[in-house]
Amino acid sequence: MTEDTPLPFDLPAVHRKKLTVDFNGGTQSSNGGLLLLREAERKLGVCQRLAAGMPDRRDPDRIQHSMREMLMERVSAIACGYEDANDLDRLRHDPLMKLAVGRCPETSEPLASQPTISRLENSPSKTDAARAALAMVDQFCATVTPGKVERFDIDDTFVAAHGGQQLAFWNAHHDERGFATMHIYHVGTGAPVAMILRPARTPKGTEVRTVIKHVTKLLQERWPNTRIVWRGDSHYGRVEAMEWIEGNGDSDYIFGLPGNPVLDEQVAEVADNLCIHHAKSCQEKVRTHTSFRYQASSWTHPRRVVARLECSLQPDIGGTTTNGMRQAVDIRYVVTSLKGSAEHLYADVYCQRGQMENLIKLHKAQMASDRMSCHSATANQVRLILHTAAFWLMLAVRDAIPATHPLAKAEFKTLREHLIKVGARVIEHIARIRIQLPTSFPECALFRTIALGLAPSSG
Repeated sequence: MTEDTPLPFDLPAVHRKKLTVDFNGGTQSSNGGLLLLREAERKLGVCQRLAAGMPDRRDPDRIQHSMREMLMERVSAIACGYEDANDLDRLRHDPLMKLAVGRCPETSEPLASQPTISRLENSPSKTDAARAALAMVDQFCATVTPGKVERFDIDDTFVAAHGGQQLAFWNAHHDERGFATMHIYHVGTGAPVAMILRPARTPKGTEVRTVIKHVTKLLQERWPNTRIVWRGDSHYGRVEAMEWIEGNGDSDYIFGLPGNPVLDEQVAEVADNLCIHHAKSCQEKVRTHTSFRYQASSWTHPRRVVARLECSLQPDIGGTTTNGMRQAVDIRYVVTSLKGSAEHLYADVYCQRGQMENLIKLHKAQMASDRMSCHSATANQVRLILHTAAFWLMLAVRDAIPATHPLAKAEFKTLREHLIKVGARVIEHIARIRIQLPTSFPECALFRTIALGLAPSSG
């Protein structure tokens, strides 16, 4: 880093007091929250786990940056809001970034540059990427304490492609080429389990079965006494997946099911009774639930289907009514192997998957996992895993916030603004490194609570 210091300069006075600006404030960083990310990594070991799963084929005599250092640098930068590797040409000199990686902030050499990090993302083979994905499953199982029954959400989200990336596919709904990355999250904690790069098309039954089969086996190897329940929309209610889950014995499912005339005929009497009840009541909407056995033409045996029916007044576009409103019944179906009342399964189990959309938003928009900028599909899969590691660090920081604090359920973007993007002065002595945060820092008490909560106890 250059040692040249710009000359001081003056700005217009404030209340007749001269305003002078200089660049003699010492070594500082605008990412004081890296201290929290450092402690989160020390507690979770997510980057260490990734480094152990990704073989380093470089000449040991020429290595200047270890695999763990490069991964921690890249993951920490993503968590701080620097989604592009280009930003690391500046961040490699950041004193707190050095500290987060494990180096001294002033006396150590700069960290890895953008070309080095880009090689890190593009060098792994398909086997290496699979090992990294397996490391994320191991991270989840090592972090979360299982119960007797654990639920998992599976869904995909569209990611636009900007160039000739491998696996990019035309999606008519979004009217552009892109990917449909598959996300799997744990329902109880919101922790990520697996992220899979795939073309932007509806998943086939064999593809859904393969993913559910492999993830279920990995989970059951580590959690042998836990029953796995899969939850997803109608894209994942494939007969191949349901047959495998039923044959597995220690798993269940609840998936969305597209409506059809046969299903509608099954609930026609319930719908008629609901309309009569709605007409007699003064409620805006009336809802009921029912369940029945149903066998589609591609199914080998009947399965339990739960239906939610809701009757309400809707605008009469055809103008056949005098008041311009008509009764309409909205029907939604799910197919499940779970036991319980129809209302419980639909309202309390299936509908709670709406939280999945919020988790995908955190991963895609606020951890910037939609930046699939590499040409190689393997490299983009590696990038997806790195963004998942950043998700883990931010999740650990949020989990360390006391439940009564307003930021306890905040989005990652809000946490970044309040806790990560903080100015900090760094002073390195012979036997001590001192970090000075602003006296006017609004969240100083919370920052201290999180840091001490994540740090290992001295006892």
